[in-house]
Amino acid sequence: MLYGADYNPDQWPEEVWDEDVHLMQEAGVNIVSLGIFAWSRIQPAEHVWDFDWLDTVIDKLHAGGIRVNLATATASPPPWVSATYPETLPVDETGASYWPGSRQHFAPSSPTYRRLAGELVRRLAQRYAQHPAVVMWHVGNEFGCHLWMDFSDAARDAYRVWLAKRYRTVDALNEAWGTSFWSQAYGAFHEIFPPRLAPYSHNPSSMLDWRRFTSDMLLECYLAEREILIEAGATQPITTNFMGPFKPADYRGWAPFMDVIADDCYPDPSNPNRIRDAAFQRDLIRSLKPGVPWMLWEQATDAVNWRPANPGKTPGALMAETAQSIARGADGIMFFQWRQSRAGSEKFHSAMLPHAGTDTRTWRAVTDLGARLAALGDLPAPGRDAQVALVFDWENWWAVEERDHPTEIDYLALTLEWYGAFHARGIQVDVIGPEEAASGYDLVVAPVLYLLRDEGAAALARFVEDGGTLITGPFTDIVDEHDQFRTGGFLTRLGDVLGLRYEDFGALAGESSGGSGVGALSADDVQASRDAAARGSVSFSFDGSSSVGRLVAETVHPAGATVVAVFENGLQTGSPAITRHAFGGGEAWYVATHPDPAALDALVGTVVESAGVRPLVDELPPGAEVARRGELVTLINHGEHPVEIAITGTDAETGEAVERVSLDPQGVAFILAPADAPSARPSALSGSAIA
Repeated sequence: MLYGADYNPDQWPEEVWDEDVHLMQEAGVNIVSLGIFAWSRIQPAEHVWDFDWLDTVIDKLHAGGIRVNLATATASPPPWVSATYPETLPVDETGASYWPGSRQHFAPSSPTYRRLAGELVRRLAQRYAQHPAVVMWHVGNEFGCHLWMDFSDAARDAYRVWLAKRYRTVDALNEAWGTSFWSQAYGAFHEIFPPRLAPYSHNPSSMLDWRRFTSDMLLECYLAEREILIEAGATQPITTNFMGPFKPADYRGWAPFMDVIADDCYPDPSNPNRIRDAAFQRDLIRSLKPGVPWMLWEQATDAVNWRPANPGKTPGALMAETAQSIARGADGIMFFQWRQSRAGSEKFHSAMLPHAGTDTRTWRAVTDLGARLAALGDLPAPGRDAQVALVFDWENWWAVEERDHPTEIDYLALTLEWYGAFHARGIQVDVIGPEEAASGYDLVVAPVLYLLRDEGAAALARFVEDGGTLITGPFTDIVDEHDQFRTGGFLTRLGDVLGLRYEDFGALAGESSGGSGVGALSADDVQASRDAAARGSVSFSFDGSSSVGRLVAETVHPAGATVVAVFENGLQTGSPAITRHAFGGGEAWYVATHPDPAALDALVGTVVESAGVRPLVDELPPGAEVARRGELVTLINHGEHPVEIAITGTDAETGEAVERVSLDPQGVAFILAPADAPSARPSALSGSAIA
C-alpha cells in the first residue's frame, strides 16, 4: 500500500527538509507527489533554470526510503509567462481575460503555453527519468478544475481545426448541427467561433461539440507531456489526477491513456449523502480501468478551506473514508498535503503535519492510519465483483443538461439517487458507459439516457437479448450523438427492447411557486404553493403502496410490454408508469417518471430479486457499508451506533477466523472471504516501479 501526500518543500526553508523526511518515516509515508506547483522555483525566468534544490530534495527522500511521484509542474505558470506571452492567458465568454495571481491561468489550446510547458517537462525528464527515487510521473494537476472553458483566440483557432478534422466538410457540420434553424448555416470553418456571449441560447448541437472539444484540449495537454516524458526515456507509470464525476472532462475517454487511474476525493462532512456520493465516485474511478488498482492522490486529513463552512472530520472518519477507497480498489492513499502551508489561499487546508505539530489529533490519526495500512500487506486486485452495472455517460450528461428542454435535469443527482438504492442494500455496482453493457452483469441500470449513440443502444439491446435485465427511464433514447431527434420520434433504438411506443414527455411543474418574495405569504400565495407542489408530482401504485413520481409523467403506450403500475392522477391518469417486457432471453423495465426515494427503493428491491442479484452480506445494518475486491471484503460502520454483521471468513489484519463482526461507529474490518468463483485478476502494478 502506497501512503503519502503532496510535498511542497519549495514553500519551506531547507532547514526543515531533513525533519520532513524523519517525520514522514514516523508516519509511515513511503511516497510523495513532488513539485506540483514548483514551475516558478524551477524556472524563475525564461532562460534561467534551477534544479539544485530539487536534486537535494529528491536525494534526501531517496535516502530516507521514500519514493517520488514527480510532477511536471505545468499546472500554474509563473508570472513571467503571461507577462512575456499574454496570448497564453485564457478568456471568458465575454472576451475578458483571466489574469495570473491564482492558478490554472493558461489557455489549454495556446501553442505558446504548450511550447513553454513542453520545454519544462523535457528538462525534468532528461534530468530525473533514471533517478531511482522517481517511480511515477504526475502530469499537470486536476486539468480543468477551475477553468472549465476557454474562449480565447487560441481556442477559436484550435476549435476550427478540431471541427474540420471531425466533419471534413462544412456541409457535414451544418447537417450535424441543424444550422438551417435560425439562419445559422456556415459557409466555411473560419466563420465558426467558440460559443461566446450571445443574446440567447446557443445551438445545442454546437454546444455538445464545444464540450467535446474542451475535454479534448485538456487531454491534448496531458498527452503532449506524456509523449515528451516517454521520448526522454521515462519508463515509470504516467498519469494525472481525476476528480470523480467532473463534468468538463470525459474521463472515460481519457482512461486508456493513464497507466494508473488516480483520483482526488473530498467528501463534505456537512453533506448527509457524503458516504453514498463518495462511494459512487470511487466505484466510478475503479470502473474506468477494470481489474487495475487505482490511487487516491488527494483527500483531506481534516478540514478543507474552500466551502462556506469547513468543519473537520469526526473521530475515526479518516480511517472510514480511507477504507472506502481501499474497498473499492485503491492501492495508494495520499493527501493534500504533507506540511500545512503557512501562506496562500490554502493555508487553512488541513495536512498530514498540521501547524500545531505532532501533538495533535490529526498527526495521531495519520500515523495510526499509516501503521494500519502497512499491516494490510498485499491486496487482491479489484476483479469483476459486481453483478450490477450503472450507466453514467459524459456526452449524455452534457446534452441532457443543455438549455431549452421540457424540464431541467440534474443528471448526476438523479444518477446518485439510483446508485444509492443499491449502495444501501450492500449491492456492488460498476459504473460503465452504455457501450460497455455486457453479459457478465445480471442487471444494467441506465437512468436518463437522453443521448444514446447507436453503439450503446446495440450493446444494451444485445445485453437483454443474451439474458440480462435492463431498467431505464425516463427521458431515455431521445436524441442521437449530435443531439438531434432521429427519424421516427423517440425510443427509436430501445423501443423494441422495452416493448413501448413513446408519445410525450409530460413535464411536471416545479415543486414550489413563489409569492411576492417579500413579507408574509397571503392565503392565496399559500394555496398557490400547494397547488404547484401537487402539479410537481404524480402518484402511482406499486407493490401495494401508493408511490410518488417527480420530474415527468411520460405518455408511453405498451407495444408488447406488461404494465406494472399506472399513473393515478394528472394528465396521464391511467397511462403506464412502470412497464416490464421480455426480450430475447432477458427482460427490460421502463419507468416513465422519477420515483421518490421510497418508491425507488421498492422498485430496485423488486428488480434485483427478479434479476437474481444478491447483496454482498445479508442484513446490512443502516449506516453500514460493504464492498468486495477479489477475496477481500471491507465492512465500514459510518453510523452513530455499534453494529454487528454476519460474515464468514478470516480477519485480514489479525488472521483470526470470524463469523460475525462487531463495529463501533466509524469502525472498519477487512475480511478475507473468497467468493463462490475466483474474481481477482493480476494487478497491473505488480512488478512495476511502484510495486
